[in-house]
Amino acid sequence: MQPKIHATTVVGIRHNGHVALAADGQATMGNTIAKSNVRKVRVLMGGKVLAGFAGSTADAFTLIERFEEKLNAYGGNLKRAAIELAKDWRTDRYLRKLEAMLIVASKDDMLLVSGTGDVIEPDNDVAAIGSGGMYAQSAALALKKHAAGLSAEEMVRESMHIAADVCIYTNHNLVVETL
Repeated sequence: MQPKIHATTVVGIRHNGHVALAADGQATMGNTIAKSNVRKVRVLMGGKVLAGFAGSTADAFTLIERFEEKLNAYGGNLKRAAIELAKDWRTDRYLRKLEAMLIVASKDDMLLVSGTGDVIEPDNDVAAIGSGGMYAQSAALALKKHAAGLSAEEMVRESMHIAADVCIYTNHNLVVETL
């Protein structure tokens, strides 16, 4: 049986009217780096929504496609699309087996959509997922509190670099998208 390709770090910050979402580029297979430049952050709805994913790569791609379908079906309403995706995730046999998580964000909202079908609005406008998520989230919270003069983009970049310095499943090949 082949080990699944997975592991990543994604962090999102809403700060001073801007949103930034960043992910590293590493995908691992077991304890080996399978690819170092995976693109795990997507711009959706003509630049109005950002989505980042962590987990099994194929599962994450499936979920991002389903989320985009929900966004289109609900006229770009981020919360409604996330809730409808979560409902499907809980009830659909195929989706229930997917091992992935999403962070989705617009200028007005940021949500974490979990593999158990939860939709969570994070505290402090900071969300992080993946193997290095707690490292990136800790760094992001500290930066928001003590370096408020930085932009959202600068904060996610620095948070990701801190996570990559301590998490073996996170690298410094970042993809950053902003709104």
